Amino acid sequence: MGTVSKALSLLTNFNQSRTEIGLSEIARLAGVNKATAYRLLTELQAGGFVEQAGPDKTWRLGPEILRLARLREAAVPMTTASRAILDRLAAETHETAHVSVLRGTELNALAHAYSTRHATRVMMEDAERLSLHGTGSGLAVLAFSPDEFVESVLALPLKKHTPDTVTEPAALRALLGPIRETGIAESVGGFEADVHSHAAPVFDTNGLPIGALAVAAPVARVTPDRATVIKEAVLTGAMELTRAIGGFVPDTFPQAAAA
Repeated sequence: MGTVSKALSLLTNFNQSRTEIGLSEIARLAGVNKATAYRLLTELQAGGFVEQAGPDKTWRLGPEILRLARLREAAVPMTTASRAILDRLAAETHETAHVSVLRGTELNALAHAYSTRHATRVMMEDAERLSLHGTGSGLAVLAFSPDEFVESVLALPLKKHTPDTVTEPAALRALLGPIRETGIAESVGGFEADVHSHAAPVFDTNGLPIGALAVAAPVARVTPDRATVIKEAVLTGAMELTRAIGGFVPDTFPQAAAA
């Protein structure tokens, strides 16, 4: 990994629950020594990507991140386009709806909506990092990605998030076939115990998966009837979001699902 990549990788340690990080902590999270972490942070600070705050001199994201986020939103308005779809999806399914975007070999949770029907719900966090192998969203993306990308992901060390996480490459390949036939991926306890997720891919202007739209629910609430409702709603929403961002559905996607 080059110096620029190492520096930028430090930014992935910030999230909504960890908006400010001390030097020692960020060094630990990044797996580098404090001197290296400080050098990389100083380089990021020069570009406006991070800044120091408060008497403890902790680090937080800088104004350049906001500027780039606005440019990204103007170019690919996925967050804006997904808001109404997520709200409708949560209302139709009575569960948590969320959208994620592909970033390297992970997905980043982009936005979510909660249903008011149940007090107990699957909680999400914007900017949460989701694995491709352990989530319904990730499997939906892998099923319609180029073979070389799939193999590059399966060649990585695959984290076992729960006892039910599938990490064997052969077993994961076997899961992708049915997803290609239906357009829907499922994960039961693969990323978080007792969570059943259904997801469908969202495609970009080249017909490649840019992310996924999903519904996550407690396992006990996903009866066969509810699963049917969720699958139909997720497919409809994913195709709508694809069109909203100017993407198109590839010929490899099930035509009945894309209609």
